[in-house]
Amino acid sequence: MYYNQTKEHVLNEVKSNEKTGLSTDEARDRLERDGKNELVSVKNKSIICLFFEQLNDVLIYVLLGAAILTLIASEYADTIIIVLVVLINAAIGVFQEHKAEKAVEALKNMSTPKALVKRDGAVIEIDSKEVCVGDIVILDAGRFVPADIRLIESSNLQIEESALTGESVASEKDAFWVSTDEKTPLGDQINMAFQSTLVTYGRGVGVVISTGMKTEMGKIASILQETTNELTPLQKRLEELGKVLGIIALTVCVIIFGLGLFQGNDPMEMFVTAISLAVAAIPEGLAAIVAIVLALGVTRMSKKNAIVKKLPAVETLGSVNVICSDKTGTLTQNKMTVTTFYTYGKKRQSVSDDLISEDEKFMQQAFILSSDASIKDNQPIGDPTEVALVELGKAYQMEKETLEQQMPRVAEFPFDSTRKRMSTIVETNNQYHVYTKGAVDQLLAICDYVLLDGKKIQLTKEVKDEVLEMTLSLSNEALRVLGVAYKETNEILTNEEMEQHLVFIGLVGMIDPPRLEVKDSIKLAKQAGIKVVMITGDHKNTAFAIAKELGIAESLEQCMTGQEFDLLTEEERVQKVNQLSVFARVSPNNKVEIVKAFKANDNIVSMTGDGVNDAPSLKAADIGVAMGITGTDVSKGASDMILTDDNFSTIVEAIEEGRNIYNNIKKAVIFLLSCNLGEIVAIFLAVLLGWPVPLLATQILWINLITDTLPAISLGIDPGDKGVMLEKPRSKKESFFAHGATSRAVTGGLLIGITTLVAFVIGLLEQGVSFANISSVKHGDEAFIYASTMAFVVLAVSQLFYSFTMRNEKKSILQVGIFSNTKLVGSLVIGVLLQLIVIGVPFLQNAFGVTMLEFADFIYVFTLALIPVLINELLKLVTYLKTKK
Repeated sequence: MYYNQTKEHVLNEVKSNEKTGLSTDEARDRLERDGKNELVSVKNKSIICLFFEQLNDVLIYVLLGAAILTLIASEYADTIIIVLVVLINAAIGVFQEHKAEKAVEALKNMSTPKALVKRDGAVIEIDSKEVCVGDIVILDAGRFVPADIRLIESSNLQIEESALTGESVASEKDAFWVSTDEKTPLGDQINMAFQSTLVTYGRGVGVVISTGMKTEMGKIASILQETTNELTPLQKRLEELGKVLGIIALTVCVIIFGLGLFQGNDPMEMFVTAISLAVAAIPEGLAAIVAIVLALGVTRMSKKNAIVKKLPAVETLGSVNVICSDKTGTLTQNKMTVTTFYTYGKKRQSVSDDLISEDEKFMQQAFILSSDASIKDNQPIGDPTEVALVELGKAYQMEKETLEQQMPRVAEFPFDSTRKRMSTIVETNNQYHVYTKGAVDQLLAICDYVLLDGKKIQLTKEVKDEVLEMTLSLSNEALRVLGVAYKETNEILTNEEMEQHLVFIGLVGMIDPPRLEVKDSIKLAKQAGIKVVMITGDHKNTAFAIAKELGIAESLEQCMTGQEFDLLTEEERVQKVNQLSVFARVSPNNKVEIVKAFKANDNIVSMTGDGVNDAPSLKAADIGVAMGITGTDVSKGASDMILTDDNFSTIVEAIEEGRNIYNNIKKAVIFLLSCNLGEIVAIFLAVLLGWPVPLLATQILWINLITDTLPAISLGIDPGDKGVMLEKPRSKKESFFAHGATSRAVTGGLLIGITTLVAFVIGLLEQGVSFANISSVKHGDEAFIYASTMAFVVLAVSQLFYSFTMRNEKKSILQVGIFSNTKLVGSLVIGVLLQLIVIGVPFLQNAFGVTMLEFADFIYVFTLALIPVLINELLKLVTYLKTKK
């Protein structure tokens, strides 16, 4: 722990000399021993390896089984289609890989190309890869830190560490500070500088204590490589479904084949029948339909500022019940803003108030003229705190450029971390004004007077206590407080003379305010049963103030620091985590452990972030969400989704979209299973009764083609349910067939199968075959062809009609609106037309073993096709009436 050791002890431990640095020979030996100062990535998998990994899926096995069966049945076109579906899915999967590799590559690219070091007593510039432990490194403004460093000198040194610690303000460094706590968070280690952070102000010198993979940045790279990718809830459910379908297909084949042989039927004929049933049992287009629905969902979400990198992540969003969100830039505006100000003798004022006193105007002028920031072409330039002061003046028609022209600066005493203040001298009317801003307690120590109604009065203990009480009150609200003072002089003063016998003017409170729309989004998330958790590098009070305003937390007991979280055992973390809503001063490892603790409670967790420090937790979460504007390449590489507007509200919209997509996928899957079960029922009952199989394998594949494509896709892009965010998130353990889905699939399948068989019987009876002689009808007979055509049309049209009742499990077709999904209406029209073409065009009739029907029989056909829909709608009504009672 170098941060709790003196610089002399550190220099001795790493065997380095502060004055001369390392020798060239010693540096070379250390590089050979420790390796170059660079991040090492895992070896990338080959494209072939990734491709075969995509094929390692139960549903893919089922599809390949269907391809083999269609090949045996000499249906080569269908074999080719199924194989193409498998190959396309695998290709998509390959392109969605490389998350860890990309993230680590981005980390490597953040390494600085050059570093200033002392070698053999001389300062030289070397490639950062050549930096080694013990090197004395010189840091100045604008230069990246090349490795992890223990500072040994610092002069007004400030380093931007938000990418690593998550803190929104640059960290002030002090080489002479030594920690007494062995578990000081990264953001509080002010005598340390970390690899790939940026020096924004001042100067420093330090000794390298770790390089490459041993740095804090390297530790993050290691975590990224170790974190494994888990299956999404949808992938798990489809895997379960694939196993079930595989078992059903195999079982049905064996039963039917055995039953046929037992009845004395021809073995070859029964083998073809078994193949027909297997084809009926497997929804060949299921994987493709899911992929298409997800892809269309991704397209819709991209229009709502959410770019999804991995298709199944869309559905995962719909399952999320915990959102762990970064504060700065996501929940807040990432812009320091003055919200309140105070001058002695006046009430505390809000910036929104229009009328301000002369003292308050003078205070704003003083802040502007003692700041180095500016605004050019509406773009802020300079320190965020000083920019906030300049923008405050602009809100009250005080332009910095105008003021500086009227009162040009002639001297300044720069800010430093010891004094905690900055002073300037400006010329005005042949006189000079000194303006000093800084920490209120430090400022009051050099003031003799206070301004009241344009006059200076003695700064008594009572006055000072009142000002300090106001400062404390604002600090307790997590506001950053700055005071300002002035004095008049007839000459340009020395630095020391500037900051003596001043007149205190007033103070301001500033904060990075919440985004305006976020509060409503958090309220909506809570209605939807989603817990919102703030995770930030900022201090506990600052984090709680924002969390309270946004409705994330109600009391300080719901907040915990990363240091406090570290002290808990793994079991205590799991027990405690659901009671917490704010985590402050967290480290990268803390974030991962917080995500793991939530997941251990069977939560589905979304994690948002933008910095390098967020990357491991983004990858560990069920759905990692990176910021598109402020996000680093590392965070984007480790995430599943990127927000192009960096807005928390977009996450809530994406969750709503994800819920609707899951519901639509479920509709499509249950619809496909109902249809395929209908085919199984029709064939199984026919074999059981000793009748000829009413449908051929080619007919089944054709029906699957017209029902597994347009209607299923149309259901997959059904307009979303407006009340979806009033429901609780799905349980992680919830089956794909929960909430009556199994009964709906079975009911639909039985109704479709029975009506199909009834159509087959009616066709035979119309052709003069008595009910008792149905079993004697042979394939190829004229009566069989006509009856098979009726069954063929009923099976197809009933499935097309049935898709309408599948749009909502509770609401009727009329409530949902027949024409509210125009694509589904179009699918019905196209499907019916295609079916009529098949039975009406001669060469297609021969290919599918069908014939044209009489006009009167079309009435039978369409009436039978409507029965499953009508019965299902009646069942919905009965359920509704029971619920109402």
